[in-house]
Amino acid sequence: MKKIMSMKFSVILLGAIVLFSSCDSNKKTETENQAEQKHTAASNEVTLTNEQFKTAGITFGTAQLKQISGTFKANGLLDVPPQQKVSISVPMGGFLKSTNLLQGKRVKKGELIAVIENPEYIQMQQDYLEAKSQYEYAQADYERQQELAKENINAQKTLQQSKTNFQALSAKVSALKEKIKVSGINLAAVENGTIQSSINIYSPINGFVTEVNVNIGKFVNPSDILFEIVDTEHLHAELTVFEKDIPKLQIGQKVRFILANETSERTATVYLIGREIDVNRSVRIHCHIDKADIHLLPGMYLKAIVETGQNRVLALPDEALVDFEGQKYIFILSEEAGYKNGNNNQAEYHFKMIAVQIGNSDEGFTGVALPEGMDQANVVIKGSYALLSQMKNRKEGEDH
Repeated sequence: MKKIMSMKFSVILLGAIVLFSSCDSNKKTETENQAEQKHTAASNEVTLTNEQFKTAGITFGTAQLKQISGTFKANGLLDVPPQQKVSISVPMGGFLKSTNLLQGKRVKKGELIAVIENPEYIQMQQDYLEAKSQYEYAQADYERQQELAKENINAQKTLQQSKTNFQALSAKVSALKEKIKVSGINLAAVENGTIQSSINIYSPINGFVTEVNVNIGKFVNPSDILFEIVDTEHLHAELTVFEKDIPKLQIGQKVRFILANETSERTATVYLIGREIDVNRSVRIHCHIDKADIHLLPGMYLKAIVETGQNRVLALPDEALVDFEGQKYIFILSEEAGYKNGNNNQAEYHFKMIAVQIGNSDEGFTGVALPEGMDQANVVIKGSYALLSQMKNRKEGEDH
């Protein structure tokens, strides 16, 4: 009996020890959690003395309702319309006799850019002059045969042969004349008896030379591209917009873009919207650049922001927001600080750093989503980075 009582007592004692240990552990965990919460809260707070407050130049304000433009991002490149990019070829093959073109050289419309030479040009002009002479003779003979036919002097067969010869020579002269015109040879000079062995190539537009594919003495065929000339005054931004953003597009929307080698923004306006979705589930939009720049070149890559319209949202000045470890924050004056009714002579000022979600930015303001009840809080709108710096310095001191 005594042995059984002893065993019961041992079980009860063990249970009490386990219960006591559990309670003690729970108390320790609760205490540790409270300490951790206090440490976390303290890590997001910063205190300034009155002198530090004045030096930091801190200014308070509240979030305001602002018209902020909605936006989405797009990539693209600079390009020119087909009418402003010209590939120079020759209608008839020949040897390049002379040119002074180099890549980057500016040319004017009508400027001589190359001379092509070929003995075959001489033969073409000779053929034309001979055919023209034969045509004039055939024309006179056909008119004479018509008069004789009226008096029944000649046979009908003779008249028909004369007509056939006249029509054949007429077609030959017309063909050779057009061939000479297309080749660039001066037809008037040829008809006056001036034969030339070379043709001049003139620039059809104003622009810059972007390609030179020939050298002096090289034989070029009609299919060869000698030069390419681009008029950069009509550059446009060609953007690729993905399918999810297509419903947001409208003609006339403003576009802000940055070139790969620049930091300042340029602006453009949506002019045309593509009507076919490609294999990448995107469309092309054509944007006119607001301010021309001769230093821009076709093919330059760009990153753009398309403005889709304005919405009235709660916003703060950009300088009120700070970036810390990939998250946006603002600072507010703690309620316990006692800074109210213009009392700026207190010994200390306590600030809290609050995480916020941001939206679009426009004209120095950024849309923000504040925690409930904070829209009228005393938000630091100037001096936020001074507070962030002070907080970082304090943390570094604690770590050491």
